[in-house]
Amino acid sequence: MAPSKLPSGSSQAAQNAVSRYEVSEQIGHLLRKAYQRHLAIFSQTIDDPQLTAVQFAVLSASRRLGPSSMSDLGKATAIDAATVRGIIERLRTRELIELQTNPDDRRKVTVQLTRAGESLVEQITPTAVRISELTMGELNEAERVAALYLLRKLSAPDAE
Repeated sequence: MAPSKLPSGSSQAAQNAVSRYEVSEQIGHLLRKAYQRHLAIFSQTIDDPQLTAVQFAVLSASRRLGPSSMSDLGKATAIDAATVRGIIERLRTRELIELQTNPDDRRKVTVQLTRAGESLVEQITPTAVRISELTMGELNEAERVAALYLLRKLSAPDAE
């Protein structure tokens, strides 16, 4: 979406906006900082140092969805197709995920957890819950509910 142009004669308003703009107070900056904090907590807390947060998200989604396509896993985790393919390949190398080719259409591949993958998700999930708790930090219960509600609303495809 292209930025809207300011009407001529509003150069003073534009200048005021520019002079008041503080990047550290913008939503994108704050979301990025919150996510960086979450990733730091994840890497410091997770029981498997080889496992990244996005890899865990794919494993967890795979467990919830059952055998599914890479596209479905990408949608479930909000990860683009190229990235999810790379993640799945790394998880397959660790024998946590297996790929099954559809005998009727060899272009279709189904992704599913191996027994080792299932076991790892079961082992790691309680720690992942703790990581979410640590990320929420000092927020009280009402603030946690509000934060999650607002983030869901902001991330909805048709947020208005």
